[in-house]
Amino acid sequence: MDKIIDNHGRIINYLRLAVTDRCNLRCFYCMPNEGIEFVDRKELLSFEEMLRICQILAKKGIHKIRITGGEPFVRKGIMDFIRSLSKIEEIKNIHITTNGTLTRKYLDELIELGINSFNLSIDSLDKDRFHQITRRDYFSEVMLCLNEMLEKNVDVKLNCVVMNGQNTEDIIPMVSLAKEHAIAVRFIEEMPFNGNGKDEDHLLWNYKKILNHIENHFGDAIKLEDPAYATSLNYKIAGFNGSFGIIPAFSRTFCGTCNRIRLTPKGMIKTCLYDDGIFNLKELIRSGATDEAIELAILEASSNRAKDGFEAQENRLNTKVSESMASIGG
Repeated sequence: MDKIIDNHGRIINYLRLAVTDRCNLRCFYCMPNEGIEFVDRKELLSFEEMLRICQILAKKGIHKIRITGGEPFVRKGIMDFIRSLSKIEEIKNIHITTNGTLTRKYLDELIELGINSFNLSIDSLDKDRFHQITRRDYFSEVMLCLNEMLEKNVDVKLNCVVMNGQNTEDIIPMVSLAKEHAIAVRFIEEMPFNGNGKDEDHLLWNYKKILNHIENHFGDAIKLEDPAYATSLNYKIAGFNGSFGIIPAFSRTFCGTCNRIRLTPKGMIKTCLYDDGIFNLKELIRSGATDEAIELAILEASSNRAKDGFEAQENRLNTKVSESMASIGG
């Protein structure tokens, strides 16, 4: 099988596919206070177009796909798409990132389809703080979803964005969940993708401070061996069934082994989270391009890839990050 290898010798075998920019939550770190102007539906990639791109990429060595958003399950027809995606022979791993508000009713079928794991985004275990962060009252449904995932023994990771003055009280309770349950709790440095162009000069809660805070409470954590291409630094507390990890998303310490590309809901290929888009596959497809032309365009984009997130940000037409995370699919 052919492989996509970037100009730094890194094999690209992982696609993060944002199927929608819409979400039923309004987390302030992901969207501006006023919300965002959602893309007109005709400007979004259709599921048929997404499936075609995935089939092309699968033949070039992409074997892992993570479905993201926005919130994937707000898009009508998402289950039909996942069913079709699961039939692509070369795709060995399909993962889903969700906020858990709409996921529970699909959980049994998703397990039957062989979904390998779920990342459940939850930034607080406190109902009031959850509401303050998300600006919506879905805490009970998210917790029901989490509990059902645990009951069904699915591979679930909890993703928590750590925000100074907002949810640092939740770090210790989050880690404590891993005592009884074989889950991975992951803390993510806050990034500037909130739709306001806010880019802090420094990060108050970076990965080192998060780890120090956890060890001050539980004692020294055991460093685990990080899987190949991992974005998180992974640890375990002695006697715990689960583990915790810290993702230096702002510090960008993991960029050297990056194996992923991203496809936004509008069809923009991003070879780095911090770039402002390389080219629009949707426009190429709708102009009548052949599969070979699409493949060639992807290969060319990968052959001019930034070394890391800092270089990608420097190369932006506008170095100020102003888009929202919902519009690019983290």
